[in-house]
Amino acid sequence: MRAFKPLIPASYTEKFTDSETLRLFETFTVIPSIDLKGGKVVRLLRGDLTRVTTYSDDPAGMARGFEAQGARLIHIVDLDGAVAGEPRNLDSIRAIRAAVRCDLDVSGGLRTIDAIRHAVEAGANWISIGSAALLNPELLADASREMKGRVFGSIDVRDGKPQIKGWVEAGDLDVETVAGRFRDAGVAALIVTDIGRDGTEMGVDAPRWAALARTLSMPLIASGGVATLADLQALRSSFAGGVAGVIVGRALYEGRFTLAEAIAAAR
Repeated sequence: MRAFKPLIPASYTEKFTDSETLRLFETFTVIPSIDLKGGKVVRLLRGDLTRVTTYSDDPAGMARGFEAQGARLIHIVDLDGAVAGEPRNLDSIRAIRAAVRCDLDVSGGLRTIDAIRHAVEAGANWISIGSAALLNPELLADASREMKGRVFGSIDVRDGKPQIKGWVEAGDLDVETVAGRFRDAGVAALIVTDIGRDGTEMGVDAPRWAALARTLSMPLIASGGVATLADLQALRSSFAGGVAGVIVGRALYEGRFTLAEAIAAAR
């Protein structure tokens, strides 16, 4: 399997000091998602906070199951924090950290450096910043310096337009401009979520993600709409072009396939 690392310009990889950061992108990575609301594992439909399906009241147990099936990284979204502007599910994140050894990526409500530090103290190995990069560019720069190589940028897109503040307000910038801001700050990768497909199992827009990845010169992690193993394989086919991984949520919870099956299909 061709490694992703050589495809990243040397000027970009020189920003990283952590070998684990680069190792994450040596193979296409399937990343299970745990979305937290009120301490429970939920999924939203198209980012609508009023359309919630609850799957478990045991986030730590869910994480253990994912790790047992081969998860190298679990993506955790604090939905309450995304709306409130500060973390609201740190206790659940601590419980997950105590339950698993794999890496955790935490997002939602990380709009100050103190909030980011709280997430790290709770167990995050990585943090994802979305709204804060649009509202406070200095925070992104500070976080990238403090957690060198351990910051993901995150763009939530609805109808081609970036969203901010927990998916309830639209920004004025286009996706490419926002992506460029993240790239210039030296984030390790860019998570792009298609809100129109998120939680719907409509299938992924693989050509769209492939085209965006080609313009970025940085790893892109696709999110939103995964329904079948074929979706994962379609994204995997663009690995050499920069699509480094995929976040999977509802399809796992609804039993369309297991995480172990997803990882095997995407090899």
